[in-house]
Amino acid sequence: MKMKKLISLIFLLPLLFSGCMHDDSLYDFQKQEVNRKGSAVFIVNEGNFMYGNASLSYYNPKTGEVLNDIFYNTNGLPLGDVANSMTISDSTGYVVVNNSGKIYILNTNTFKYVGKITGLTSPRNIYLINSNKAYVTDLYAKAITIVDPATRQIIGHISIDNHNPRFYQHSSEQMVFLGKYAFVNSWSNDDKILVINIITDKLVDSITVVKQPNSMVLDKNNKLWVLSDGAFYGSAYGQDTAALMRINPVSRKVEKVFHFPDLGASPSGLCINTAGDSLFFLYNSWAGGQVAFPGVYNLSVSASALPIRPLIPQQNHLFYALGIDPYTSHIYVSDAHDFMSRGEVYIFSERAVLLDSLQAGIIPGSFCFEK
Repeated sequence: MKMKKLISLIFLLPLLFSGCMHDDSLYDFQKQEVNRKGSAVFIVNEGNFMYGNASLSYYNPKTGEVLNDIFYNTNGLPLGDVANSMTISDSTGYVVVNNSGKIYILNTNTFKYVGKITGLTSPRNIYLINSNKAYVTDLYAKAITIVDPATRQIIGHISIDNHNPRFYQHSSEQMVFLGKYAFVNSWSNDDKILVINIITDKLVDSITVVKQPNSMVLDKNNKLWVLSDGAFYGSAYGQDTAALMRINPVSRKVEKVFHFPDLGASPSGLCINTAGDSLFFLYNSWAGGQVAFPGVYNLSVSASALPIRPLIPQQNHLFYALGIDPYTSHIYVSDAHDFMSRGEVYIFSERAVLLDSLQAGIIPGSFCFEK
């Protein structure tokens, strides 16, 4: 379940007359046939927890073409329960479906089903190390799963259990790579960035940060930036003030900490522009609170203080996910509306000029960019 979603909301897909859709249930209808090569943005729509109505949307940034429900409409196969993220290698896309415990594989030109990876607990993201090794992070498994993308089989695990006995979850979320190391944020009720040797597949170190690091990027100077939301009021593990931190990934020391002024703030979605010199993040409260001046913020990597006003004000929207096109630096931000109806996506230039908008699926939660 996405970290910001606290209550599951009911929404039934078209063609679903009663009950929930079941993964791997094929539906017989006239399926779409497409072949879309070139630049594309895939929008991963979470859907509602336990309702199997996750979906995948396609957007062509050059033509403005939008296709929704592409996985289902092409394959007659529901995507599953809570789609979390997508990764592309060449023309192969890997869609991680969190609560269904699987990863669907599709051709990104035709949207056709290629295969799947199963046997996962609560997968969050997949990272391709090479043609025969990928890491899958997980919310509950207390381990990073190693899979072979060629055979689609699990070939090992990297245990992260007991890396931090003060906390219970031992989750893994995102990864950032530098040299032979992967830096992994351990988000749920945790305060660590884990360091994995990708040659030996071993946990070799950890870096203590502000509680609940939810997103990370590397800048042009190979500095690791980490955004922590600080957990939430009433947590059994306590609450910290949210913070943005800069870490030297070689020395593994925290070099700079920017604390946010509002204890109720839950900043998330840290991204970086193409040049690697400007950070972007969402500033609001996912725990149900209110903050002053919510929206999309940006910050130079050389800045000495946090910005006090948003680059893109949230206004009457409910900003939920943020992505930066690595090829154009265009800003993609989703509006989850009421978490029941289809969400919207707004595309801005790096200077916050609105370029386009589109309707996506239920709870657009992440973006994947294909050149």
